[in-house]
Amino acid sequence: MKILLMEDESRSNGTMSQLLKKHGYAVDTAGDEETGVEMATTQVHDIILLYRSLPCSNSISFLKKIRSLKINTPVLFLIEKNMPKYRIEALDAGADDSLAKPFFTGELLARLRALSRRKNKDFVGDNICAAGLTLHPLKGKVIKGNQAIHLTMKESLLLEMLMRNFGQVITKERIMEKVWSYNSETNIANIDLYIHYLRKKLNSSNIKTVRGVGYFLQEDTCI
Repeated sequence: MKILLMEDESRSNGTMSQLLKKHGYAVDTAGDEETGVEMATTQVHDIILLYRSLPCSNSISFLKKIRSLKINTPVLFLIEKNMPKYRIEALDAGADDSLAKPFFTGELLARLRALSRRKNKDFVGDNICAAGLTLHPLKGKVIKGNQAIHLTMKESLLLEMLMRNFGQVITKERIMEKVWSYNSETNIANIDLYIHYLRKKLNSSNIKTVRGVGYFLQEDTCI
């Protein structure tokens, strides 16, 4: 599972990131709204863990921005003080859950697991459209014309990356990090195999190879 951790880098000592990695999570960290929005819109995350205070802007602004962009990734909002007005503010802005400091590690992990289960059961997530395809990420299904094509979890994550970065080359290293995580025992060469699976299922040649670098998605050309 991959988490986007939004926290003030000037105040962070890396403890939260280390804690999450210790419990098997892959973690991307952003310390300001602009970076966070870019990462949330171009990369695949299962949950966003958001502190209330961020430099240059604030966490509420970030949350409203990603919700306005139709990014429905579950958000756990971490609050400095256990005050009802902060919880209300977070939930009204689009957070799925909130947790006040100080908190027990066990409760944090339990809430992350609960959000993960909710995400896996909620099939109303964003649809992504590109190259004549409409992807339903949470259903693991892509629509091409009148055809519904079912994908495995890894195939869906891989196609989502390609569609969110339409026309841009994505390196194999980045795919490995975001889809499998570097802690995975999967060999990076297996990415070629999954690209083959996608091309075969989609029956198209719009996933292009940049030899020695990676892949990108372009407008569809039928095989």
